Amino acid sequence: MEVSVIGNPQARICRAELAYRELGFRFGSQVISPDSRNRVSFLSQSSKWKEIGIRCSPRSVKCEAIVSGEVPFLKSTPKSRSLESVKLFVGLPLDTVSDCNNVNHLKAITAGLKALKLLGVEGIELPIFWGVVEKESAGKYDWSGYLAVAEIVKKVGLKLHASLSFHGSKNPDIGLPDWVAKIGEAEAGIYFTDRYGKQYKDCLSFAVDDVPVLDGKTPMEVYGGFCESFKSAFSDYMGNTITGITLGLGPDGELKYPSHQHDAKTSGAGEFQCYDKHILSALKQYAESTGNPLWGLGGPHDAPAYNQQPHSYSFFSDGGSWESQYGDFFLSWYSSILTSHADRVLSVASSAFNGTGVSLCGKLPLLHQWNKLRSQPSELTAGFYSSNGQDRYEGIAEIFAKNSCRMIIPGMDLSDEHQAPESLSSPESLLADIKTSCKKQGVVVAGQNSSAPVPGGFERIVENLKDESAGIDLFTYQRMGALFFSPEHFHAFTVFVRNLSQFELSSDDQAAEDETKTVGIGSGTGAASLQAA
Repeated sequence: MEVSVIGNPQARICRAELAYRELGFRFGSQVISPDSRNRVSFLSQSSKWKEIGIRCSPRSVKCEAIVSGEVPFLKSTPKSRSLESVKLFVGLPLDTVSDCNNVNHLKAITAGLKALKLLGVEGIELPIFWGVVEKESAGKYDWSGYLAVAEIVKKVGLKLHASLSFHGSKNPDIGLPDWVAKIGEAEAGIYFTDRYGKQYKDCLSFAVDDVPVLDGKTPMEVYGGFCESFKSAFSDYMGNTITGITLGLGPDGELKYPSHQHDAKTSGAGEFQCYDKHILSALKQYAESTGNPLWGLGGPHDAPAYNQQPHSYSFFSDGGSWESQYGDFFLSWYSSILTSHADRVLSVASSAFNGTGVSLCGKLPLLHQWNKLRSQPSELTAGFYSSNGQDRYEGIAEIFAKNSCRMIIPGMDLSDEHQAPESLSSPESLLADIKTSCKKQGVVVAGQNSSAPVPGGFERIVENLKDESAGIDLFTYQRMGALFFSPEHFHAFTVFVRNLSQFELSSDDQAAEDETKTVGIGSGTGAASLQAA
């Protein structure tokens, strides 16, 4: 079975002059040599090794499922706290289904799913884009590409978590539906806009949630129709193959303002996105209702630009405008728009999927850059604020609790020690704060990693999943592609899955494993090493 490399269709992971490259791995005392055609061992749920042969050619990857249950390599240990209750999912590529509704890399994805099934992964996360399904006209849905993927997942025996994405993506290039883009050409006020007049066209402004800007319908009505259509089209899979649904809540699917637009530098804290005509109208009305009409003319005038550090202007400084009466007025209003949007979307989804047997999720960003500053400016520009220094995430957690929704928190592979000192970043403390807010409101937390491998990432994920106070029982690893199945990374991922399953080496293999405890991730680009537990 010849299959294409998963990822960008133009990607090349083998050069022609290499002809056929044989890949070998070592797992403890078990050596998979080039002579064995790259039969890579995977841990199955029965605690025995399974094998999959991988052969890399200039144009394809050959995958053969070769099952062998003769050699018990690992055994479960009852001593330490088990993480077997954590359900591990792996995200499919964002371009799994093209904007023409074709399944990309079909054979490669099928082979990859079989490999993950043998490894013991619970299921797959599938990104489903509004701009693909309802592309041509309002109410005209085409689910064919995504239904084909769901059927493959079902046949392989994995579970499916669907992510309904009401945003666009630059990589791959999938925009909002064509008919929405045409409306946007005539009515630019439907998009987020910064103070320079630059529009963010991959997501509708939160201020139009209940405004009939989409051919006489509100975005909430359109999103509701999308959810109902999904429920009908996938009715045979709901509650059995499909066990969870994530609702897109904003840019990149996360609940946030697009405070860092795509081509902006990331050295700053982002900018406030409050200059489209609908949100300016809402600000004006709010300012007049509080008796401060001059405060409703726009956003803060003393906030830094995208690529300027927070302390370069006075707004985010200690004692700056963010702590003034005006700052509290503006930030409370700005945050309330975000919170109301989350409530609307989750309420629509809760109504649509009630009684289907699937769990609902929503995703927050982990805005850890500059969070050692008192103002925590990256959170403010993205819409997270609470008056009087109170918990900025408890109000959001309350909305999630109200709608019986899990909260997905990314960045569980990040650690403070690997952050640049000048970024004043602490992902660990921010993650702990959000988990505390969720615990107060009784919200179940689900985890994700960041988008690229980071030093010590797998180790950090395991530590977060061991946190009994958070009780995380679902983790999604992002995401499948050429890098994911590269020899170094997939080896490390296999060890990670073993650690989740709380396995220990048999006595015959312990000595050999002790000699190879550190497993490299990446290929000479500064990627991390994984400490085998």
